[in-house]
Amino acid sequence: MCLVLWAYRQHPRYWLVLAANRDEFYERPTAPAHWWTEAPHVLAGQDLEAGGAWLGISRRGRLALVTNYREPDRRAAGRRSRGWLTRDFLLGDEPPASYLQHVLAGSTAYNGFNLLVGDAETLVYGSNRREGIDVLAPGLYGLSNHLLGTRWPKVTRGLERFRRILQTDPVDPEALLALLADRTPAPDEALPETGLGYAWERRLSAIFVATPLYGTRSSTVLLWSWEGTLTFVERTFGPGGRPLETRYYQTEIASSAGASPRTS
Repeated sequence: MCLVLWAYRQHPRYWLVLAANRDEFYERPTAPAHWWTEAPHVLAGQDLEAGGAWLGISRRGRLALVTNYREPDRRAAGRRSRGWLTRDFLLGDEPPASYLQHVLAGSTAYNGFNLLVGDAETLVYGSNRREGIDVLAPGLYGLSNHLLGTRWPKVTRGLERFRRILQTDPVDPEALLALLADRTPAPDEALPETGLGYAWERRLSAIFVATPLYGTRSSTVLLWSWEGTLTFVERTFGPGGRPLETRYYQTEIASSAGASPRTS
């Protein structure tokens, strides 16, 4: 997952609006979003190589997503798949903050990651590349492959368009999918320097990444209403960004007890 945008308690209709792209090598075997056979309350894609997930939600109101932390010089072989961080939370019942604290206590078992977990009451963020956890306040957020708050060009560009889309009611999932399909690279002077070299920094600076071997494998839109109705849309892609299929799910999940929409 290389770009996640979300609005938390910022819309009169939705407790959470989330739009995300997952970037990965096309050769890595993957199952698209589905209700899991072994856990029918969980809706998520699955990494068929290591068994984890990058983004998912459950009918019990548990949400989790992970992004890799881009640091090519520190990546080590043999560590536990970061997709299990998401999977373990979706299948468990530990409160988000407690779960994240336990994860970070043993985080050397993983390469660098950003992890967002939540339930119908709270959202919590943490990374094994910084100390502590953040219980998030209501607001608009953007995350890529660096720490939350790092304004890489794709994050800044995405948030600008995301903010405009949030002015509509209801929010159109297709508008968010169109945002996620933006292939415009960042200007050279705005490119981050993460050790990959100019050519790859430029390719990866776009919201939607498309190369022959690596790129955006799925775009996901999640609309979680104050009443507990979930709309989940996933569009998957093959090499070069070729569209494969779109899956649409709607179900009822736990709502945020005692919460009220933003009125300002």
